[in-house]
Amino acid sequence: MEKLINLARQKGYPLGGFTLGQCIDLASELNMRVSEVVIAEAVVVNKMTREEVLSAIMSVFSHNLYAVEVGATRGDSFLLGRVGQELAEGDIKLNEDPFINRALSYTLAAQVGNHCVGLQPCAGTGDSCPYSGLVRAMLETIDSRETVACLTALMLKIGTIFRVGKTSTGCNLEGFGAGSAATAGVMAEMFGGTPEQVGKAIVLALSPTVAVPCTPRVMVAGLCATHIGGAILNGNLAAKLAVKTSIPVNVPVDVMVSMAVAVHPESAKYIVPVVIKYMEPFFRTNESVEDYVSEQVKAKEAAQIKATIAEATAEAQDLALKANSIVKPFGDAVVGGSSQAVGSPTNTARIAHELVKGEITGVKIELYPELFARRGINVPGILMAAIYGAGTDNANLYRCIMDKVKERKLKIEISEVKEYQLQRITVFASEKDAFVEALNRGGGRLVLRSASCSIDEAKSIARKLNIDVVD
Repeated sequence: MEKLINLARQKGYPLGGFTLGQCIDLASELNMRVSEVVIAEAVVVNKMTREEVLSAIMSVFSHNLYAVEVGATRGDSFLLGRVGQELAEGDIKLNEDPFINRALSYTLAAQVGNHCVGLQPCAGTGDSCPYSGLVRAMLETIDSRETVACLTALMLKIGTIFRVGKTSTGCNLEGFGAGSAATAGVMAEMFGGTPEQVGKAIVLALSPTVAVPCTPRVMVAGLCATHIGGAILNGNLAAKLAVKTSIPVNVPVDVMVSMAVAVHPESAKYIVPVVIKYMEPFFRTNESVEDYVSEQVKAKEAAQIKATIAEATAEAQDLALKANSIVKPFGDAVVGGSSQAVGSPTNTARIAHELVKGEITGVKIELYPELFARRGINVPGILMAAIYGAGTDNANLYRCIMDKVKERKLKIEISEVKEYQLQRITVFASEKDAFVEALNRGGGRLVLRSASCSIDEAKSIARKLNIDVVD
């Protein structure tokens, strides 16, 4: 304990305010488990013994475990029905791993219980579901209650940080986001992972949850199940990748958490309203409440719901009409790891290459901020296309193009433009220069905006090169 306190002071880490990254750093240096650092911090700050801290940690779950029991035995939720009881009966398996299956079942039972007797929230009641599901599963499968308490301490350290970060609506910092991160940390320690692997697991688990909205505002039947259940599955996957493979992860856990917290209010402001627009027709209502709402308001809402469903149906029809046949679903292979970040600008450069005459002397690449930030993977593709007319699948040239550019002493200019999705490629040549300006699309596709030739000619070249141009 004294070693940890002294090291924390030397590093300037504030007791009672350790970040996850600081906990991991201290655990690594002192050859401890991350959970032990978390417990030691609580011992010092709360002036309690280790045993008192572990006892307090488990006692805080008394009500939420009661809610799990209600959900698993007699609860009936207005959004999830009797799914907790159905899973508790044991005839239905959601996962072949016995521990994960228990955790999933009890996580869903916790949400049913939440709708019956309530849950004590952490970031919200959403993340209390996977926390409670995990604790119940651990109590049933791990013999040592001390081990369960230690793992729960780590879970709550993660959860309490998300509690501070959650300032608005959004499953990204609650059931799915916080739940995934906490599950990953717990599972990584259960698998015997190092402190560094615990951090990697949390980072991997957080990645797919960033900006994910609620389903929304816990008003639509069924949808919440895959958010809170997904936290268990996602966290388990992240932990296994971090502990059992050599997958590289270079984002520090504190940076990942800070990013998730920063995106959270933006999601609430911009994404949630869109989600509500499409989901509001399916909100569960309470007839007793509706009795006090005017018929005029209800008629207006009914008309809006009808219009929304009609609009969504028309949009779905448009997608289906534009979709490729299932016998030719894919575009050309794209090296570099992203059809959007590499494939689309590379194809823009391929069209520009076809328009030049003479010996190529240089290339100017202008990319909107997201693509400019990812220039490490897309510039090689753009250059091999602009200089040699190479396709997006030319892995050999992709690997050596930067050396070839240096050998030929070509003039290369790379700059950022502010317009969203813009990618402009200019190729300079001894007889005739050319440029193509397009908007970026996924799947290696692009929207042609302008070119040194006519748009029709550029589209004709794209067809010849099997490049998918969209409106």
